Amino acid sequence: MIRVRFAPSPTGFLHIGNVRTALFNYLFVKNNGGKFILRIEDTDKERSKKEYINQIYDDLKWLGITWDEGPDSEGEYGPYLQSERFALYISIARKLMTEGKAYYCYCTEEELELRRKAQLAEGQSTRYDNYCRNLTLEKIQQFEREGRQPSIRFKMPDGQLTVKDIIRGDVEFDASLIGDFIIIRPDGKATFHLAVCVDDGMMKISHVIRGEDHFSNTPRHVAIFEACGFQVPQFAHIPLTMGPGGEPLSKRFGAMSITEYRRMGYLPYALCNYMALLGWSSGTDEEIFSFDELQKKFSLKRVSRSAAIFDRTKMDWVGGEHIRRLSDSDYVKLSMQHILQEKIVDKAVFTIRPEWYEKVLLIFKEYIHCFDELKERLQLFSDEIEFDTIEPLKGENAKLILSELAKILKQTEKLDEDNFDKVLKELKKRVKVKGKELFLPLRIALTGKEHGPELKQLVILLGKNNCLKRIEQAVRVVDTKEDKGDGTQTV
Repeated sequence: MIRVRFAPSPTGFLHIGNVRTALFNYLFVKNNGGKFILRIEDTDKERSKKEYINQIYDDLKWLGITWDEGPDSEGEYGPYLQSERFALYISIARKLMTEGKAYYCYCTEEELELRRKAQLAEGQSTRYDNYCRNLTLEKIQQFEREGRQPSIRFKMPDGQLTVKDIIRGDVEFDASLIGDFIIIRPDGKATFHLAVCVDDGMMKISHVIRGEDHFSNTPRHVAIFEACGFQVPQFAHIPLTMGPGGEPLSKRFGAMSITEYRRMGYLPYALCNYMALLGWSSGTDEEIFSFDELQKKFSLKRVSRSAAIFDRTKMDWVGGEHIRRLSDSDYVKLSMQHILQEKIVDKAVFTIRPEWYEKVLLIFKEYIHCFDELKERLQLFSDEIEFDTIEPLKGENAKLILSELAKILKQTEKLDEDNFDKVLKELKKRVKVKGKELFLPLRIALTGKEHGPELKQLVILLGKNNCLKRIEQAVRVVDTKEDKGDGTQTV
């Protein structure tokens, strides 16, 4: 049976880079059948926190990534918290020592550093020189009298090691160039190398899908799997996600936590869609997929070997496409939930006019990429507006347009779709202007922006009185600036 795992460390919140690894594992197992295992690597007790573990659960479930076995569910290969498996690692390490596949190492950090410097001075690659492999009993007793606490080193085999990788192909490593490495530290804690191999082996993991930054560790892991008698899993090292200039992904370039993206109101399946495109393609020009479609189409064979580049603009495009795919009712429900949760709109105010807010929110459906953008969009309906520019309001035609519009509106009983068309027809008749020369001054005066949703929708939702107030404000601002000869545009 295919069994894959995602094994995050609870030392912080999940971000795009490590969740993408979880997603690739999940899509692979859903496409091929099998089980997805969640394992928490919480061996760093100082930095690991329960709140991070709980947030890992919450974020994965929010994205739609669920697990068949994990710390909070039943499974025959538990426990699934590494902190509860320490005794197992020690037992395996001692067994390896009994079989002559590992040994005590008494070298101090100072001694190891001196040897590393000597190797560098001679132009050699730095690796452990296997000094403690064949210590005499007399030397061991001497070290113990000195009070040295030994680590346990794994004895690397001689010859070539082949790493079979689904993405990178078969790669040969000279095991003798790697050197023996520590699997149990002097304080009795297992290193990553031993813990991850014991866990993968005993949990019957069939495929290890992880970032290519682990590729150099893989020959060590293959050697441990074989020494322990475990089935060596199939490996697939996926390319790393980098910033726009090829730099490591940072918070500036997308490495925000999934929790932050949630707060910003990105749809979960939009994030999954975008993360899937980071290093994978469907083989067609199609790029927008539902979560179900991703599960059916995903294949490791179509994962690139090149680094994936995080592109916030494209992520926003994907986010916007998924919002457009929502039914109007679902869109309204989710957007209302967001603006209330994030206190973009006061709940008491919202309760008075929920139907009006529903109409307002719908006019922005075609323009936003995540729901947090509604905060800026809703500023169009605030009492005071800020003008991006007032230049289109300065000409004589613009002043005439605003003056005549105000007169017509005062004579109009109510602004609705039919009356708006009548107002516009009468305005064109009076000012004898049309096209951009007519609509740009209107849009600037009524919204402060050069671009946005259809003006007719905005005007009807603003209502007659608000439109009159905004025309007065626009005229006042233009007059003030012209009197001062001031080129600034902020009210």
